[in-house]
Amino acid sequence: METIQPKKMLILYILDILQRYTDAEHTLTQNEIVEILAKEYNMKADRKSVKRNLMNLAEMDFNIQYDEIERTNTTVKDGKKITVEETICTDWYIERDFSDSELRLLIDGLLFSHHISNSQCRELIGKLEGLSNKYFKSKVKHVAIPPVDKTDNRQLFYTVDILDEAITKGKKVSFYYCEYGIDKKLHRRKRADGTVREYICSPYQMAVNDGKYFLICNYDKYSDIANYRLDRIKDIKILEEDIKPFEVLVGSDGQKLDLKKYMSEHIYMFSSENINVRFSIPKTNYFLTDIIDKFGTGVKITEKENKYVIDTKVNKAAMHQFAKAYVPFVTILSPQSLVDEMKNDNQKKIMDNKDAINKFIKFYSFKIIFIH
Repeated sequence: METIQPKKMLILYILDILQRYTDAEHTLTQNEIVEILAKEYNMKADRKSVKRNLMNLAEMDFNIQYDEIERTNTTVKDGKKITVEETICTDWYIERDFSDSELRLLIDGLLFSHHISNSQCRELIGKLEGLSNKYFKSKVKHVAIPPVDKTDNRQLFYTVDILDEAITKGKKVSFYYCEYGIDKKLHRRKRADGTVREYICSPYQMAVNDGKYFLICNYDKYSDIANYRLDRIKDIKILEEDIKPFEVLVGSDGQKLDLKKYMSEHIYMFSSENINVRFSIPKTNYFLTDIIDKFGTGVKITEKENKYVIDTKVNKAAMHQFAKAYVPFVTILSPQSLVDEMKNDNQKKIMDNKDAINKFIKFYSFKIIFIH
């Protein structure tokens, strides 16, 4: 014998139906809700009861939306035709906090994140899917969720929470910083004498760069700014000691941390001095687009014959790395110290290539002699 569900559950079942089946592109009529109630919840309800509960949900700030249609009916009463106008409420749905495209963007961000373990990624994607309906879930069936892993740093979310609290309170933190060994596992960084190094730092901000999470801070032993990968931090603790003010650090220019400016100057998150750099690139929008993507819109651009000349302030080590990656298209014009470094790198590369060619020639000369 089938059990009929109690009527007091009706409003909850209707809310569940709207959450599972509806959005702005997928709406339900009252009759369709009646049918789903009978089929999936074994609950008999008439259209008027459904409408009353829908209106109650709408008044309770559940973001319930619907269309109103004016309808005119003609009836006969006491032998006379009577025209009755009524308002029909139809096309019911829940207005979502996130659109499907926004949810997909968040899921893609998780999939391409280097600092969240695969198992955490799978769990978070499941939670994001739960913020939409069955139609969205069918759209993301093709998303390749990585297999469960057991090697990634599982402390990341805990580390973020601790750092968030420490930054809010203005307190220093201690932690161990890890690096990979030949066994492909993370190990605590050690000093030259083999003892494990404990880091005591003043945390200022967390930021994402190239899919990786970084802590912008000051390592207590020094007076400059340092950047550490959050997924390499283990056993973090909040200390009682107050942080050093950011503006007293070397490289701060006596100013508080301006995150947007800092990130544009530290395109690879290297820890070294910031310098004013002038360099040239070919006069094409292709290269110019890459420059603005990397350095931001704050760069100064000057047109000269067949090239663009770029002036910007940037981290020295990062600029060195950027110029090496774009050889021969990027030419450093100033400062002279960076120009000299790039020349030395190029000369060393030429010498290494000559050595490799000479070894190649000697090897094959010997091989030809041996064969003959």
